[in-house]
Amino acid sequence: MSLSDITSETAPEPKGAKTSRIGLIVPSSNTTMETELPELFRRQSESTGQHYTFHSARAALKNVNREELLAMVDKAGDCARAVSDADVDVIAYACLVAVMAQGPNAHEESEKVIAAAAEDNGHPAAVASSAGALVRTLQDMGARKIAMVAPYMKPLTQMVREYIEGAGIEVLDAISLEVDDNLAVGALDPEKLPEIAQGLKHEGADAVILSACVQMPSLPAVQKVEDQLGLPVITAATATTYEVLKALGHEPAIPGAGRLLSGTHTTAAAQRG
Repeated sequence: MSLSDITSETAPEPKGAKTSRIGLIVPSSNTTMETELPELFRRQSESTGQHYTFHSARAALKNVNREELLAMVDKAGDCARAVSDADVDVIAYACLVAVMAQGPNAHEESEKVIAAAAEDNGHPAAVASSAGALVRTLQDMGARKIAMVAPYMKPLTQMVREYIEGAGIEVLDAISLEVDDNLAVGALDPEKLPEIAQGLKHEGADAVILSACVQMPSLPAVQKVEDQLGLPVITAATATTYEVLKALGHEPAIPGAGRLLSGTHTTAAAQRG
């Protein structure tokens, strides 16, 4: 595989039949989504020959608290206009808790705002927010009960829990790592997640959210924890990737990141026949 199979905004290539442009809106202090998503799409490229490029816009966020999260949300439209200048095919709004802080089903309005901003800028694009992707992916999987790990302080973890439960999914257990500095969240060691996940009360769960945060690194641990627990394991990053692929009309073919992205995932609709 050559470096041309997946590129960044620093090495643009003409968009052709086998190249899709993905726009990312990320917190200014995020160091994870622009590493985990390109790696996931690199694996997709290796499996399918489809190429992907990434083009980012950043909104200010240093500390993961309600005030800074709400301030970040106000910048979503500006970021969408900026990233749509690259004529992207899909925009991923990659700040899960910033959206959830606005209340139940807030992802629906956030996605509308971003889509409208891109269209008004003359470059309409499909939109997936990480908050929406997480709950919709769980629903698509047919998950009614889940357990989760989050890096946040307990009040924010509770807010995420309530948001997921507002989508009709029961949260059996939630582990809160209580880190509020966003750079510190990005520096957490994903190799510790299998041990942390062992502490989850997951009996009766249909799935596990290993990282309910776009900043907490988790990709190296997803397959390990899925094999360890015998349950489907997703993260904010893998759910966002799943929705981006759906928006592009591409079948997932990503190894080593859980059954959701492996191509063997069966949706709830298919299970019902």
